[in-house]
Amino acid sequence: MEQPHAPVAAEAGAGAKAAGDAYTIRPLEISDLSKGFCELLAQLSPSPPLSEDAFRARFAELAALGADHLVLVAEEAATGRLAAAGAVLVERKFIRRCGLVGHLEDVVVDAAARGRGLGERLVRRLVEHARGRGCYKVILNCTTELRGFYAKCGFEEKNVQMGLYF
Repeated sequence: MEQPHAPVAAEAGAGAKAAGDAYTIRPLEISDLSKGFCELLAQLSPSPPLSEDAFRARFAELAALGADHLVLVAEEAATGRLAAAGAVLVERKFIRRCGLVGHLEDVVVDAAARGRGLGERLVRRLVEHARGRGCYKVILNCTTELRGFYAKCGFEEKNVQMGLYF
């Protein structure tokens, strides 16, 4: 049985679609595994395929976080396939009077759908969600090639990204 998406769907503007638009941006659903979700993420970072059980387990974990973890997808109306995805995670801080920070993660647009403004729309929706949750900022890491894209979305370059991978 399909599990409902996280209770944040109404806040995220579930099923937002402009008139005549070929894509619906909405929260991730269990059925999205069969609509190319993992294949889409593989365009961002190659990884081995997930089993349906592993996908369902992670979906349930993320749904339990409620509005603090939102994954949005863009579904193409004509095919039912996913053309874009992205997530925002809300971090609870002690600084800034126990402020909240949004972290954009795993933003990807299918290679065949790039250049249509879909990525900007998706990022805008994720940022709106973070703002609605009360975040005082939204941050992300990206490659140097994507700086221009995120600048178009209103982001400015700050500090230096560092990583320690295991």
